[in-house]
Amino acid sequence: MTETRPLALVTGASSGIGLELARLFARDGYDLILVAHSDALDDATRTLAATGAATIPVRADLRTAAGVEEVCAAVTTTGRPLAAAALDAGTGQGGLFVDTGLDDQLEVVDVNVRSTVHLAKYVLDGMTARGAGRVLITSSVVSEMPGPYQVVYNASKSFLQSFSEGLHEELRGTGVTVTALMPGATDTPFFRKAEMADAPIARGPKDDPAKVARKGYEAMRGGKRKVVASSPMSKTMALTAAVMPDSVKAFLHRFMAKPASAPR
Repeated sequence: MTETRPLALVTGASSGIGLELARLFARDGYDLILVAHSDALDDATRTLAATGAATIPVRADLRTAAGVEEVCAAVTTTGRPLAAAALDAGTGQGGLFVDTGLDDQLEVVDVNVRSTVHLAKYVLDGMTARGAGRVLITSSVVSEMPGPYQVVYNASKSFLQSFSEGLHEELRGTGVTVTALMPGATDTPFFRKAEMADAPIARGPKDDPAKVARKGYEAMRGGKRKVVASSPMSKTMALTAAVMPDSVKAFLHRFMAKPASAPR
């Protein structure tokens, strides 16, 4: 790892949008700190190292504060400033709230909300002290709608959207920017892991994670506040969500997210 190259942190780097973001950083000459909890991190690290990027894999459980601190320690140990951070790690749990396990729903809060706030605090403290840096936080087009059968997930994305946009405004003029990436349904392992594989939204068309990542990456590099990075249908959904009554949005989301196997 050479100090002449910029350094980027990517969470959720073993698959999907996170892996594609890491590829873009590597293409542009960044060294990488790659964070994930799955064994797929090993393959991702080898793939990215083959591009010439120096890589540091960190297998950390972002459900816990200790896991987040492992990531912070890995960055600190390099002795190098972070030029960019893509906070993409996330999880979900489908099903009716009353029928799902509390631990599963709290895991969504811990990974999507707590770990992002924790890492953003660490990353932004360093960036603002230097007066330079770019941060990308993965939100969602569902951040603007109530989410029957995904109530905690949607609420977590609403938090991230507000958090990202608020930070963007707070940091105006500092040389540091925060960009919210708002994907729609994307071709990743998300729906299977969230036990939603038989829901209409999971069976329908999905966006290419490489294309989603590219839009987010370009928006981050440009210091944009947010970007809707999805298909025309998802973009239309995001636009209409701004004016559609919440009751209508909730009804539509229920139809799309209700698993075929749901008992009610």
